[in-house]
Amino acid sequence: MASTQQLSEGEVSGEAAEQVGEQAMGPAFLAAAASVGLSWYYFFLRGEKQRGLFVGLWPPTILAFASYFNQRRMAQQLETLTKPGTSLKNALDSVMGNR
Repeated sequence: MASTQQLSEGEVSGEAAEQVGEQAMGPAFLAAAASVGLSWYYFFLRGEKQRGLFVGLWPPTILAFASYFNQRRMAQQLETLTKPGTSLKNALDSVMGNR
């Protein structure tokens, strides 16, 4: 993951941006998948339908939190790139990896 100093220097490539997204969603995706498995276990194997339905509500919540934190991280990176005194063209060029 790139540091804020690297971001402000315009060393962000498309590949680095994808890695940031993958790092944020990786654990959340695993937790959501495990929650679906646990939900099926309770609902079908143990016969505890209410508990299975309750656990089945966890994946959207987990993924929503992960998306929220990922969006906050992206907003902070964008704010770092568009500091006062930085032209919009330079900020967009650095985000797109044209430098």
